[in-house]
Amino acid sequence: MNQARIRLATVTVAPFALALGIQLAVLLIVGDRLPDSLATHFDISGDSDRDPMSRTAALVASVLLFAGVGALWVVSALGSPLTARALKWLTAGGWALGGLLGYTLTATLFANLDATDSSAVRLPPWQLGVGAAVALAAAGLGLLLTRFVPNPGHEPTGDDGTTRIDLAEGELAGWSRRTGSGPLLAVGLATLTAGVFVAVAVSWRYGPMVCVIGLLALVFASAHVSVDRHGLTVRMGALSWPRVRVPLEDIDTASSRRINAVADYGGWGYRIRHKRTGFILRSGEAIVVRRANGREFAVTVADSATAAALLNTLVDRRKRG
Repeated sequence: MNQARIRLATVTVAPFALALGIQLAVLLIVGDRLPDSLATHFDISGDSDRDPMSRTAALVASVLLFAGVGALWVVSALGSPLTARALKWLTAGGWALGGLLGYTLTATLFANLDATDSSAVRLPPWQLGVGAAVALAAAGLGLLLTRFVPNPGHEPTGDDGTTRIDLAEGELAGWSRRTGSGPLLAVGLATLTAGVFVAVAVSWRYGPMVCVIGLLALVFASAHVSVDRHGLTVRMGALSWPRVRVPLEDIDTASSRRINAVADYGGWGYRIRHKRTGFILRSGEAIVVRRANGREFAVTVADSATAAALLNTLVDRRKRG
């Protein structure tokens, strides 16, 4: 692992390690004032509404939670190349989640201090507001730290003026690149984590539904884009499914264009607009293919100019053949 990847992994896992460290320190300092069973679940009014959890079980659950979420965030950051903006969103989301979980779980410990009856323990609703403020502050710190972390997966984009690639007759060529969305990745991971919480703390009937939403967000948070003799192919998610393909015979021209995700397509993910569709993971450069029927298909990805130039060359070759 090179120095850039080590620094990225450190910044990514830091909020969860810090939150766990603070909670362990609190347990060490005030452990003698905590009851053997802790109130860990509260209703909207702040009253304890579930059976208490043993202090050991609460500690094990915290360690597993922070270790699991931290590992997910590190794998997401290092698993595939992301743009600098995507890494910033992913890092900020991790710090926000670490801050929120860290404050909430630590506040729960303080709520249990000197308690003789777990059913009488309260966690006032205003604590959630403080937790949200801590999450925002932590997100800001995470964004600040990304300035000192180089993106190990970022590569320079191609020359936007390139429209063709010089290939000899019969010479084969291909292009591929992974692309991803930090916001969608953060939303997917956070929703998946929330689903596990709901399943354990609320009901097994609702937890899986929340997990499914998180998994869907993760599927559409990354893609593998390739250009070859078959045309333009976009394979979504780690399993490369679902897949979208625009065959060469359906392509008129291809170009590299800068796209604003919200202004041009109304958001992120697989988007359908008037006379155009697209797999939009971020704002920035994209391959834009004009089909023979006049409709456009776009996918945001780095080095889109090279991909567009190769597509035009392959389309020309097919027309000549």
